[in-house]
Amino acid sequence: MALSRRAREMAAEIRGHDWKDAPYRMDRAGHQRRHDTSKRSEKELTANETESVRTNVAWVAAQCLGYEDPNFDVVEFMRACGVERLSTSSLQYGVRRLADGSFDEPGSVNW
Repeated sequence: MALSRRAREMAAEIRGHDWKDAPYRMDRAGHQRRHDTSKRSEKELTANETESVRTNVAWVAAQCLGYEDPNFDVVEFMRACGVERLSTSSLQYGVRRLADGSFDEPGSVNW
């Protein structure tokens, strides 16, 4: 199933962002370290840490998109975000679902 326009755009933004120094800076969307001049961070995450940040950001977005769209495919979205290391079943476990399989409301404390 194809992702909605909104999901495709969010995935492109997540995929395109340079997450390697995300914990050490606050700047605009679509950050790319190669374009940094004076604000370049000396600290950088490892490849595994960077993938963890990207994956968690994608899961947060997926929670909202899945709640909004009953046809949302979390695995397709995660792959579009550039999350490649986790298995299909692992990608499913990163979002909260209710007993009926629907996505839990964003911001809920049902977990």
